[in-house]
Amino acid sequence: MATVGDLDPVETQEWVDSLDYILREAGKDRAIFILKRLQEEMDKAGHPLPFTANTAYVNTIPVHQEPKYPGNIALEKRIRSLVRWNAMAMVVRANRVCPGIGGHISTFASLAMLLDVGFNHFFRASSTNSSGDQVYFQGHASPGIYARAFLEGRLSEQQLENFRRELQPGGGLSSYPHPWLMPNFWQFPTVSMGLGPLMGIYQARFNRYLEQRGLLDTSQSKVWVFVGDGETDEPESMGSLTLPTREKLDNLIFVINCNLQRLDGPVRGNGKVIQELEAAYRGAGWNVIKLVWGADWDPLLEKDQDGLLRQRMSEVVDGWYQKYSVESGPFIREHFFGANPELLSLVEHLTDENLPKLRRGGHDLEKIFAAYHAAVKFKGAPTVILAKTIKGYGLGEAGEGRNVTHQQKKLNEEELKNFRSRLGIELNDEEVGDAPYFKPSDDSDEIRYLHERRKALGGYLPNRGVKKAPPLKTPDQEVFKEFFEGSGEREVSTTMAFVQIFNRLLRHKEIGKLIVPIVPDEARTFGMESLFRQYGIYASQGQLYEPVDSKQLLYYREAKDGQILEEGINEAGSMASFIAAGTAYSTHGINTIPFYIFYSMFGFQRIGDLIWAAGDMRSKGFLLGGTSGRTTLNGEGLQHQDGHSHLLATTVPNLVAYDPAFAYEIAVIIQDGIRRMYEKQEDVFYYITLGNENYAMPPMKEHNHEGILKGIYKFQPGPTDAKMIKAHLFGSGSLITEALRAQTILAERYQVSADVWSVTSYKELRRDALEVDRWNRLHPLETPKVSYIESILKEEEGPFVAVSDYMKLVAEQITPWVPGGLIVLGTDGFGRSDSRSALRRFFEVDAECMTLATLDALRWQNKLDKKTVQQAITDLNIDPEKDNPLTL
Repeated sequence: MATVGDLDPVETQEWVDSLDYILREAGKDRAIFILKRLQEEMDKAGHPLPFTANTAYVNTIPVHQEPKYPGNIALEKRIRSLVRWNAMAMVVRANRVCPGIGGHISTFASLAMLLDVGFNHFFRASSTNSSGDQVYFQGHASPGIYARAFLEGRLSEQQLENFRRELQPGGGLSSYPHPWLMPNFWQFPTVSMGLGPLMGIYQARFNRYLEQRGLLDTSQSKVWVFVGDGETDEPESMGSLTLPTREKLDNLIFVINCNLQRLDGPVRGNGKVIQELEAAYRGAGWNVIKLVWGADWDPLLEKDQDGLLRQRMSEVVDGWYQKYSVESGPFIREHFFGANPELLSLVEHLTDENLPKLRRGGHDLEKIFAAYHAAVKFKGAPTVILAKTIKGYGLGEAGEGRNVTHQQKKLNEEELKNFRSRLGIELNDEEVGDAPYFKPSDDSDEIRYLHERRKALGGYLPNRGVKKAPPLKTPDQEVFKEFFEGSGEREVSTTMAFVQIFNRLLRHKEIGKLIVPIVPDEARTFGMESLFRQYGIYASQGQLYEPVDSKQLLYYREAKDGQILEEGINEAGSMASFIAAGTAYSTHGINTIPFYIFYSMFGFQRIGDLIWAAGDMRSKGFLLGGTSGRTTLNGEGLQHQDGHSHLLATTVPNLVAYDPAFAYEIAVIIQDGIRRMYEKQEDVFYYITLGNENYAMPPMKEHNHEGILKGIYKFQPGPTDAKMIKAHLFGSGSLITEALRAQTILAERYQVSADVWSVTSYKELRRDALEVDRWNRLHPLETPKVSYIESILKEEEGPFVAVSDYMKLVAEQITPWVPGGLIVLGTDGFGRSDSRSALRRFFEVDAECMTLATLDALRWQNKLDKKTVQQAITDLNIDPEKDNPLTL
């Protein structure tokens, strides 16, 4: 075939013939070698070839390499038609019953065949002997997944009828993939767009981690991730593309549904999204398979001797391709082929009716199979399939290829009739107006074939929890004994205490190997470098170099069977690893216990969407917010000092959050967390904040165990002198030291006996109080219950003053249940770079400010006079004219 603009076609053909000869006689590798040598010679001559990461805008797999399709094409088409009809009926009926309930028809319509080929021939289900494949379905395509499960008998007609109406009698179906709402069906929440690709990458890497550490054979598992082309605008979708190539994750397959439309317009109207994505993925080292054109184009490309058709395909922008999907044959002939007389001659044998039927690659069964077949066989790198489709394919004028397609939820009767006829659904004109569900009998050829194909692939998908892991035994008290005894005079931070506890757990003979340490390039900051040598950092290729610190005791050691996941400066990737490890109990049937430690400021604030997804997926494990607090982390400043992660933690319903002050509190919380998550198998996960301020760790009193877990206990009573006025100080995290110092000032200077309470979790206290209030409201004839916070404070006298290194709203959560209310000091406002003492005075949370707040509360209770409070302001060196830190 000649090339457009070729000055010497004869010479060109000689070179092409030579290449053909090498391929035929010596093979592909030799041909590649020769071409690389020629490129080197061009470089030496000072004429490097222009860089391009793109190939021609045609299919990657040539026709002669396409394998024979193994399935019954006619039956599969029939099944696909049934699925598409029922998916449409489900959305249309839902919006008739409840106008505006929402739902999406068109996304699934565009990728119905892409999913169909996967379901029938590739997606392997989890079984007792295998983890199967993990499939991340494109979230907006959920109606099609439900419709297929309906034909399989896994969902009832009543459930379909209640699509997006989950609270109705008989149960319903969630709008999108949500494991929390459908715990036996969906595995992965994907509709917060961009998270699916990121989670899929780290799931594939975690599968290899399990295999190389000898925990589980995952060699037969593939991770399939279905992505919309508009979704690739999300940073999370494209942010970790190099990791799977570094790790040689040939168990990972992306299928990008390139229907050229975002939600409300073209993805790249003025460009070509497939070419753009090809460049990005090829540049990152992926195996790229372009699935652009259906078989109808093959004869035209074969006749395209001068490359004019290929050139035209490449120069037309996506905005025009979208328009062609809704235009008539004459328009396509004139605008696309009419650019050149020779192009027009290529299609002169085709009628105007034929031209709009020239299929795109994502709607050609056999070409999809060829792409999938090549992807699963490819070794050494991940694969991305760029499949060109039409959004709303098959809907006709009701929405095919139009910018309104995303919002398409209703079809009128005429549109329903057209759709019925196009799919061949056996409904007459009277029946079709109701958009009824249609399911053949269980002994029909279609249903039998449907079950046979899934049986051959191990079972049904999506399906969560087939391999649910058995319970683990919680480590006994002996593991934590030294932390219950305190540190004596030695001062340590809660971060240091956690690392010591963590070391003990890693050495535990039963659960040690199941622990997955995750750090985002801050291991030395958190004092965890001691783990490097002993447990190793996971690296799929091992350590191919001698580390610069190899002569040090705590050198940086990478290993194929390393236990630590050191993710670099990458909180999102770290969280994706946490999710993969935290859901291994359901994905793989093995309990792994992730401990992800990070700067607390860069947790919820930066990756809150992923933490929410972890909750949706019923992930288990421990999130450790290191260097926490707005004043405890001195010197770092505004961007690093966290005063609100505990407030953000309250938004995740199944997250248990603690702000411990002492080593024994951390030990109790972690032990109970393992018990709840892995022995009792509760669907919760934990957030524990850790500070970097050193102070002596006291021994634990046995009776405090319940209070630590419930959220509060009396740590140190004030003096017992009956003449002294009573008060109560709540302290959390490292600011309990300020509460203890305030206790001393109040007693020595103002004759106030203040009990100091350690509040480990305001969230748990609030959760319990709300539950009790709800029960009492719904059972007015029963003896009222009493919340934990009310029960332990009911006999206490005097005001209650709370201080934490977090915003006031964190402690204010429990105000309604504290007798007389709660006076709260907190760190509202932006952080600063300075010393701890300066920061605590700036935010008005130091012992002196806590003392003043207590005295003022006593004044309002008529137990002290105003003059005493005024004098205290002077004595405590507090500036009454100081600006409010919230506004600075």
